[in-house]
Amino acid sequence: MSDEIHMTISIPTDDEGYILLKCEHCGTFFKGTPSDIQDDGVLQLFCPSCGLVSDSYITDDVLELAMRMTENYVNDMIYDTFKDMERRTRNSMIKVKAGKRPPHKSEDPIRSGIEAMEICTFPCCARTAKIKPLLKMTGAYCPFCGVKNYEIE
Repeated sequence: MSDEIHMTISIPTDDEGYILLKCEHCGTFFKGTPSDIQDDGVLQLFCPSCGLVSDSYITDDVLELAMRMTENYVNDMIYDTFKDMERRTRNSMIKVKAGKRPPHKSEDPIRSGIEAMEICTFPCCARTAKIKPLLKMTGAYCPFCGVKNYEIE
């Protein structure tokens, strides 16, 4: 049995192809395209609101789905182990009874959500991101290089 377990979570894009991200420092939501986020030229992502770099921009929905998937998988592994022990101890003095399989928690797909954002082009990197309209008016940090832009297109 392998020690590694691989699970895949599909994060949907909105109609323009942006995915939702959340800063772990200030809680601000913003969106970026998967191609820009995964580009090798982008070493870190900066929050457009606070300008800080987060270790993770995973939203609560993605984290909750990952926890449910993991819990369901672990419950299945534990049940299968006890079921195997039940089979092996059938004719011995000590018997193990596995009982019923624990019910799975629902693993609902993630929805795109939060549409009150505007596409902004950051002149420093010539890349786009979706940010809140207020950030566009007051100035925002470029998510790709961290430069503060006051006049965003």
